[in-house]
Amino acid sequence: MAASSIEIKHFKEVREENNFTQAEFAETLGIKNSTADIERGRTKLSGKVVSELLRQFGINPLWLFGDSGQKYLKISKGDVSPKVVTVDRNTDNENIVMVNQKAAAGYPHNVQDVEWYTQLPAFEIPLPEFRNASYRGFQVEGDSMLPNYRPGEWVMAKGVAGMDEVNNNRVYVVVMYDSVLIKKIQRLPDPSKLLLISLNEEYLPIEVKLGDIQELWQVNSKLTFNIDNPSENGLFQQLQQSMEDLKRELQQFKNNNSPKVS
Repeated sequence: MAASSIEIKHFKEVREENNFTQAEFAETLGIKNSTADIERGRTKLSGKVVSELLRQFGINPLWLFGDSGQKYLKISKGDVSPKVVTVDRNTDNENIVMVNQKAAAGYPHNVQDVEWYTQLPAFEIPLPEFRNASYRGFQVEGDSMLPNYRPGEWVMAKGVAGMDEVNNNRVYVVVMYDSVLIKKIQRLPDPSKLLLISLNEEYLPIEVKLGDIQELWQVNSKLTFNIDNPSENGLFQQLQQSMEDLKRELQQFKNNNSPKVS
């Protein structure tokens, strides 16, 4: 699919402002050979290229595609604190914004765009566990955090102000420049890196640079709609036990009544 004229214009503008040739800009952004095909409209901008423009040059993806007049976003290496908070108009209390699976795909590119957050549902939870800090809800996608966090469930997470607040082996929502991950964090001897660990052992740990993280949210609770009925579970376990007992009794009966050879 070809690129639109507005994103071509803005892409070329960034290259020329930074005095790159097409070949140099391609190498900087991780594109093979040259950016010529993008600037001719033959190749669409990939998500990776958009992420690199944000990470390296602070280019607002919404500006790139003509949806915002704000060209630059502030990129602070190592700053993992919430970039935008919203408040209730009536009470002036901070809202809890809910980021579903679909919104999570665009969250990394819109993390500093105040208007984007107005499209998401937000509310207050009048409980002491959700006071005196910024909280956000994220919907779980995929099975990498099974069995504790199932696809479709929601985690409620507290904004982390700085790396000194990050605790080893706690679960966090990790907002990268191209994705939103829910992982257990482990610190490494190199303070510039973190290890992201899945609870599902089928997934290998991921080592990431602190500079590639935009926000960190420490998970403190979850919302689930898959409540198991304890009585049904208990009944099922009783039935299983009864079947095992019956099997043993039948085996004993067969052994006791088998013909004996004299």
